[in-house]
Amino acid sequence: MVMAQSLFMRLRETQPQAVIDVLAPGWTEPLLARMPQVNQALTMPLGHGQLQLGLRRRLGRELRARAYTDALVLPNSLKSALVPYWAGIRRRVGYRGEARYGLLTEPRALDKQRLQRTVERFVALAEPADAPQPPRIDAPRLVVEADGVAAARARLALESEAPVLALCPGAEYGPAKRWPVGYFAELARAHLARGWQVWIFGSHKDREVSAQIDRLSGGRCADLAGETSLAEAIDLMSVASAVVSNDSGLMHVAAALQRPLVALYGSSDPGFTPPLNDEARILRRGLSCSPCFKRECPLGHLRCLREITPEQVLAQLPR
Repeated sequence: MVMAQSLFMRLRETQPQAVIDVLAPGWTEPLLARMPQVNQALTMPLGHGQLQLGLRRRLGRELRARAYTDALVLPNSLKSALVPYWAGIRRRVGYRGEARYGLLTEPRALDKQRLQRTVERFVALAEPADAPQPPRIDAPRLVVEADGVAAARARLALESEAPVLALCPGAEYGPAKRWPVGYFAELARAHLARGWQVWIFGSHKDREVSAQIDRLSGGRCADLAGETSLAEAIDLMSVASAVVSNDSGLMHVAAALQRPLVALYGSSDPGFTPPLNDEARILRRGLSCSPCFKRECPLGHLRCLREITPEQVLAQLPR
């Protein structure tokens, strides 16, 4: 969702009076609330992979009353085009994807050579279909308010003014995107020895990993995995002096907060979904077997991540 803000920014620039509402899963609402280009977040009451035609039809008919004139459909799945179709939206633009010819009024061919990055593919939907060049990209910029930062720090007893190293060791996609736990712990110990704070971010699914990092660091980290809301995580990360992250949603959040960032890539490709931040440093081994885009290393060695050393990461971080 963070990368979609570049599309919203382009729409706001070219159509300043437009109403921009975003239909997306409920968990994205804290992100959309930090995007001033968005008028309203509409909750999609279905999870990933759920079809439920009846519910989609009912939602589409409910949206008819809003009289939307345009729909830009970012996912390529057939089911993602159903709600705009049933909502009777006159202009429905998206990539052909799963044979969506009858559902989209402008089913576009995706030129993967011209539009190599996901963010380019999103923003191109706001441009004419025959535009010859990749669109200009404005990097996402999430808005943070000082009161939210102060409230989150107070609730979690994070009152120290020492510089903060934020660690994001999770990656919901799978182990092939996760840098080794021991390496994260080595970074933590090095920064704790310099008088820094170390905050570990993640969801409840990352608690086992975050607890291991904290234990290997002498229990001196602030283990925030599963302890914050997404809104609080955004607020807290905005004060980090440096961030080290796997290729994950939190990586894109850190980039959109303009934090100094080291992004670690294993099975995925930074040419496809890079952090959109001039302060970001990307570390990737570039082995012949990568990017494989697998959830687990098919060769069993995970060299693409194991061969990115803590020393290499430390060399990229501010001191």
